[in-house]
Amino acid sequence: MMTIDSQIHVYERDHPGRPWHGVLAGPPEATGDQMVAEMDALGIDGAILVSPFAMYRYDAGYALEVYARHPGRFAVVKPVDPSDPAVADIIADWKRTPGCVGVRMLLVRSGLATDPADPGLNRVLAAAARLSMPVNLHIAGRLDQGIELIRRNPDTSIIVDHLGLVQPHAPPVPADPWAELPKVLTLAALKNVAIKISGAGTLSREPYPYNDIWDPVCRMIDAFGIDRSLWGTDWTRTIKLLTFKQGVEAFRATNRISETDKVKLMGANTARLYGWSPSKA
Repeated sequence: MMTIDSQIHVYERDHPGRPWHGVLAGPPEATGDQMVAEMDALGIDGAILVSPFAMYRYDAGYALEVYARHPGRFAVVKPVDPSDPAVADIIADWKRTPGCVGVRMLLVRSGLATDPADPGLNRVLAAAARLSMPVNLHIAGRLDQGIELIRRNPDTSIIVDHLGLVQPHAPPVPADPWAELPKVLTLAALKNVAIKISGAGTLSREPYPYNDIWDPVCRMIDAFGIDRSLWGTDWTRTIKLLTFKQGVEAFRATNRISETDKVKLMGANTARLYGWSPSKA
């Protein structure tokens, strides 16, 4: 089974040459070399590098360096700034960049417009549609805005981050982490939307193998269909709640998802939706 993690983060230690803007939950560093070693140990063929906004904002430079250093193992998604008037040109330049497979927009970013009709937000989705580039959309915590924004852009390929749900960065897990699941499921009716089932273990109130997540996760897969569902760990953001290995093995081991569906969920769908497959050079 080809295994592709649909979301991981790589970064260097904070240093003057590439300073952090903020802090993301994780170890002091998660370099490309370290990530490849961990992926090899877990039998992960490739991964989508989502440049960590908390640290690097809109600069995907380090992720691109990792992509170049490890040919065939990674593709890159870059956050973009909808408040930048030149964002459509930035997306067009990114489309021409080797290794790029998508852009990301975080509605939860402080100071971002809350109106789904905002020209900047819609400019990002329209530009991505023209370029046939998928958009990773982080709408957790702003579901009403995100749902309306998606409805306004039916021609854009949307991949909703992290099950569309607010996920803890550290214990304790909220009392009802799945409370907004019914609202997320309304997006399943929109055929341009896929759901990234990443960081799911962080919503469990039980230890590994997280038996309490499978009913809601399977409801999500049933609603969107297996072909529009992507597995991911969101490593390293999940470090205070589970290990990289647990984020992988929980999905490999469960009997709630058939082996045929696991092939799609844990690799084939990510390859198809991003138009990229790993190859060990």
